[in-house]
Amino acid sequence: MFNWFRRKINKTDSEPVSEPTEQVTQPETETSDQDSPSEDYLSWAKTAYKNIQQRQTPSTTPISTTETPSETPEKEVRPETEPSPQPESESPKIEAKEDNPAWMQKSDRLEALKETALETATVEETTPLTFDEEFVWSAKVLAAQGRAPDDISEDEINWLKRLRQGLGKSRRGLVNQLKSIVGQGPLNEDAVMEIEALLLQADTGIEATDHIISTLQNKLLEEALPPEQALEYLKSILREILDRPLQKVVNPGFAPEKGVLNIWLLTGVNGAGKTTTIGKLAHLAQQSGYDCIIAAADTFRAAAVEQVKVWGERTNTPVIANPGKNTDPAAVVFDGISAAQARQADLLLVDTAGRLQNKKNLMAELAKIRRIIDKKAAKAQIESLLVLDATLGQNGLRQAQVFSEAADLSGVVLTKLDGTAKGGVALAVAQQLDLPIRFIGVGEGIEDLRPFSSYEFVEALLNE
Repeated sequence: MFNWFRRKINKTDSEPVSEPTEQVTQPETETSDQDSPSEDYLSWAKTAYKNIQQRQTPSTTPISTTETPSETPEKEVRPETEPSPQPESESPKIEAKEDNPAWMQKSDRLEALKETALETATVEETTPLTFDEEFVWSAKVLAAQGRAPDDISEDEINWLKRLRQGLGKSRRGLVNQLKSIVGQGPLNEDAVMEIEALLLQADTGIEATDHIISTLQNKLLEEALPPEQALEYLKSILREILDRPLQKVVNPGFAPEKGVLNIWLLTGVNGAGKTTTIGKLAHLAQQSGYDCIIAAADTFRAAAVEQVKVWGERTNTPVIANPGKNTDPAAVVFDGISAAQARQADLLLVDTAGRLQNKKNLMAELAKIRRIIDKKAAKAQIESLLVLDATLGQNGLRQAQVFSEAADLSGVVLTKLDGTAKGGVALAVAQQLDLPIRFIGVGEGIEDLRPFSSYEFVEALLNE
C-alpha cells in the first residue's frame, strides 16, 4: 500500500543527478547521442516506465489494461453500482416538483451532487499511463529528488502530471518573460518593474514579491548569471519562501501518528471546497493505510451534513452527524471522538464552521470544540487546517488572515489550482501568513488532492 503521507521526497537536495546516472548505465544505449543530463533522465524515465509496467498485473497487455486494476478496484466498483438507482429516484422528483417546488428542489440538488461526485470519479480513473513528455518531466522531478527508478509509483507520476497541468497557465505566463529579464545581468529599474508586475499578476502578493526581487537583485549584483542559472536561483528563492514556515513546526512531514488519535479540524469560508477537501482527505487516508472517521460539525450550513455523507459513501468512511438541524457542533465533535476511540481510528476529520460574518461567534465556537477535545481526547494530536480557494487570490488571503486570528491555524490546504487560479498565491500564503501549505488540490477529482512539496510545486510552476 502506497503511503502518501510518508512519501519519500527530498525537497532540499534538488540536484543529485549522480543517482539516476548510476541506475541507468545499462539502458543508456537506447538513447541517442545527446547531452549527458538529458540522456540520463530519459534513460531513467524509460527504466522507471518499464518497472511500473512490470509491477502491474501481468495477466494482460501492458499499459491500458494494467493501469486500471492498480487504481480502480475500490473506486470504480462503487460508481458502477450506485448510479443505477439514481435515475429511479430522480424521475419521481421531477414530477413532484410541479406540486412542491420549494422543498423538492433541495432534494434534487442533493441528488445532482451525488451524481456529479460519482461521475467525476469514473471519468478520472480511466486515463491510461503513457510514456510521453509529461511522464519524462515527472520522472525527472522524482530523479532530481534522489529517487530510484524502481522506487516510484504510477500514482506519483499521475499526480505530477496533474500538478503540471494545473499550473500550466501560470507557468506559460512566467517562464519565458522571466528568462528574458533575469538573463540580462543586474536588474535595472525597468527590469525590476517588469518582474514585479509578472509576480503580482501571478497573485504572489506584495511582501513575497519584494523579497524575491531584492534577493534576486543582490545575487545578480554579485555575479552575472545566464538565463538558465538565474531561473534556477529564482526557484531556490521560491522554495525557501515556501519551506520557511516549516522551521517552526514539530511535524514537518505531517503524517498521522500511529497509536494515537489524530484530530484535524478543517475550517474555511463556504465555497472554498472545505467539505470536498474533507472527502478527498478521507480517501487519501484510506488509500495510505489509515483508519479514518469524519465528524460533520458544520451544522449551520444548508446541506453541509448531507454533502459530507455523500463523500463518506464514496470513500467508505464512517460519518458522525447529528440528525437534528442547527445542533451544537461541539456535541458532534464529542460523538466523533467517542466513535474514533471505540473503533481505534487513526484520524478524525472534523468539518467545522465556515462563516466569517461574526468573528466573535466563530472564535467562541472553535474554542468550545477545543475544550471538548481537551477533555475527551487529551493526548490527541490536533491540527487546524484552513481550506483556501486559490482562485480568490488576494481576496482569499484576506479571508485567511481573519481565520488565522480566530483559529489557532497550523497549516493551509490550497484548493482549485486547476488552471484557472494563479500559482503565486502559495507564496503569498507562506510569506504573509507564515503558515505551511500542507495539501494542494489541482482539480475536482477524488485523486486531485495530495501532500504539498515545495520542490515539485516550484518545478511545475517554473519548468518549461
